[in-house]
Amino acid sequence: MGTANERGTLRVYLGAAPGVGKTYAMLDEGNRRLARGTDVVVGFVETHGRPHTIDALGDLEVVPRARVEYRDTVQEEMDVKAILARRPAAVLVDELAHTNLPGGRHAKRWEDVEELRDAGIDVVTTVNVQHLESLNDVTESITGVRQRETVPDEVVRAADQIELVDMSPQALRRRMAHGNVYTAEKVDAALHHYFREGNLTALRELALLWLADRVDEGMGRYREQHDITGTWATRERIVAAVTGGPESLTLMRRAARIASRRAGGEWLALYVTRHDGLSTISPDRLSRLRAKTEELGGTFHTVLGDDTADAILAFARAENADQVIIGASRRGRLPTLLRPGIGERVITASGDIDVHIVTHDHARRRGFRQEQGVHHLGPRRRALGFAFAVLAPALVSLLMWWTDSLHALPSEAMLLMTVVVATALIGGLLPAVVSAVLSGVLLNVLFTPPRYTLTVAEPENAAAIVLFVLVGIAVASVVDHSARRATEARRARAEADSLTVLAHSLLTSGDDLEGLLSSASELFGARGAAVLRRNGPGDWEAVAAVGDAPSTVEDGAISTSIDDRTVLVLRGGSQSASERGLLNAYAAYAQVMADRSRARVAEIERHRLAEADRTRTALLAAVSHDLRSPLAAVKASVASLRSTTVTFSPDDRAALLETIEESTDRLTALVTNLLDMSRIHTGAVTAHPSEVALARAVHAAVVPLEHDGRITIEVPDHVSVLADPGLLERVLANICENALKYTAPEAGIRVDAAVVGERVTLRIADTGPGVGDGDLERIFAPFQRLGDVPGKDGVGLGLAVARGLTEAMGGTITTEPTPGGGLTFSIDLPRPTEERA
Repeated sequence: MGTANERGTLRVYLGAAPGVGKTYAMLDEGNRRLARGTDVVVGFVETHGRPHTIDALGDLEVVPRARVEYRDTVQEEMDVKAILARRPAAVLVDELAHTNLPGGRHAKRWEDVEELRDAGIDVVTTVNVQHLESLNDVTESITGVRQRETVPDEVVRAADQIELVDMSPQALRRRMAHGNVYTAEKVDAALHHYFREGNLTALRELALLWLADRVDEGMGRYREQHDITGTWATRERIVAAVTGGPESLTLMRRAARIASRRAGGEWLALYVTRHDGLSTISPDRLSRLRAKTEELGGTFHTVLGDDTADAILAFARAENADQVIIGASRRGRLPTLLRPGIGERVITASGDIDVHIVTHDHARRRGFRQEQGVHHLGPRRRALGFAFAVLAPALVSLLMWWTDSLHALPSEAMLLMTVVVATALIGGLLPAVVSAVLSGVLLNVLFTPPRYTLTVAEPENAAAIVLFVLVGIAVASVVDHSARRATEARRARAEADSLTVLAHSLLTSGDDLEGLLSSASELFGARGAAVLRRNGPGDWEAVAAVGDAPSTVEDGAISTSIDDRTVLVLRGGSQSASERGLLNAYAAYAQVMADRSRARVAEIERHRLAEADRTRTALLAAVSHDLRSPLAAVKASVASLRSTTVTFSPDDRAALLETIEESTDRLTALVTNLLDMSRIHTGAVTAHPSEVALARAVHAAVVPLEHDGRITIEVPDHVSVLADPGLLERVLANICENALKYTAPEAGIRVDAAVVGERVTLRIADTGPGVGDGDLERIFAPFQRLGDVPGKDGVGLGLAVARGLTEAMGGTITTEPTPGGGLTFSIDLPRPTEERA
């Protein structure tokens, strides 16, 4: 037995679907441990009456279940307290994702398991893949059934051992057909719905992939714990290093082809950006690369690194990739000989990673230039730089010549070097080169013996002058490069801030086109902005406008097209060429807003037309059947009574009159529901709320129903609601009638109420077959009849009318499954004001 200070282990048997043998495998594990002398008990096992599972219990000790009373029914749950008191070494717990009844120690069974493990008890459990939280939506799309009971992935992922209980879809369907999973009456329905071969195949693949990822994570942890940096080629994993150039598509396609040659292969596109955050390609090109990667079945990644080769290899080793694909260099032969390229350096340091150098049309060509976003100085700035490059060295040299006795050659050289750096900051690299050469000449002529000549007497002075010029050019290059990068960084930061503000504005304002225009006006310093639509030559219509908005494209200083007929125009303001992308971003957001608005209008219209068509079809069906049947019964009864050829006994006459009365009542109820539904759809229902004693309203509503005492009313006499008495009785009658319709004749329904704050909740619970999760809302739609309900029982308007009338009174109706089977309707209504006080 484990000790309290040692956390118990967790072993999980994972299955793709019910019936694959998870519970049997868990019990088999328990029997093996028992045979080895381990103290094992069964905490909770759901056998579902399967003979093989019952036999697998063998000699295992079963801890009695706790009996829990919930809503007048007694149900069984795992007795965690009894297990803790028994303190076995291991416990078997079935159905990890199970939801416990309210009022227990924990809401979910996996929380019970965590408590058992905290007490030092090992747990062996089972779970199906469809109950994993991350896969809930995926399995619903496959099977059409949403699982309400789920378990967080991290709980299962943290298990000490996970074992897949696998079975082919064909074998599982044979087990179903032989009655080894469900009882005979459920087999056909299960095989044609949830247990279709396609469903089972998809669920099986989900389980295998999920477990493969967990195995991959475990292997990664093991390699990290043991400092294993080498590649373990357990699966084909290829990294394609892309630059954003034209050859990137070639590399990605090659990676996709290699990955597809082997089952389970995957490939990753990698782009390395600089640590300073300045991307060498535009965001649009990065987006296109990402989209193309996903289209080819890969994943796109970006990493930071000043050394591209080191960054590529570090990423490949971190991802346990066994191959790297790099494009052939675009550099010429001489630069490659002087300094190895990225490909050569990756090959040298790759170790056990295979490197593919892929040729392309741009290899060894210098024509392609990546987008640099280089800062180009204006003509005036360059002219100023060249003027400074000529005048500043001359003036500084003249000043030092006048004060020749106050300084020596090193000081003079440093002052001229300062002039070279200043020139680089003002005019860029070329003026700085001119300044460096001119400063070197002046240093030679004015301050190096023999003076006033280009001749240099001392060789070391000659070397110093040459070195001065070279250092000046190098320093000017570094200063110019740094200045350009700083300018790029400021521009990138400003653009990022603007896009952030734009995105936030779009997210928070929804379809507020005027808010978008205000943001654009503020960013570009415009007096006004407008979105204009062209209706014809020179005819512009303002879709949205703010401030001093232009009325035509000619009125604006800045404009960009949104689509073929629509233009974003700003009056006043300024925009540099580099800011054009920002303006296009605003235009793109405006296009998204317009498309979303049109789509919403089209969707509303589609729903309206579909609803009208469905309503028309249902009304025709109602007229053709549900109206015709009672009318035919009335006509036949009246014709029989008027007949002179047949003499009816008093009992026969009473029966015919009863048929007439019953059919007339059905017609009256049907026409009333149709009229009420029409009033609800047109908003013509007017409620006159007043204080209503809820118990009296319930009794008044159920009296006309032929329920033979099947309705149990547990509503306190003192509870009142604020409602329209007539409408409330209609609502209660419709819901109770519906509940009786779906409840077996020997069973009943229960009506109770509870006060919650300023509201009152009235619950009507039946014990019928209930409805699926997907039908909890659909039952309130007009003309819905679920299950095997005879056509004579109406056209499916009762619940729709009940919801419409309840909402007219300021209340709500919701549904939930009745514990133990059935459906519970909850009617929420406000309490009277004086009662709240």
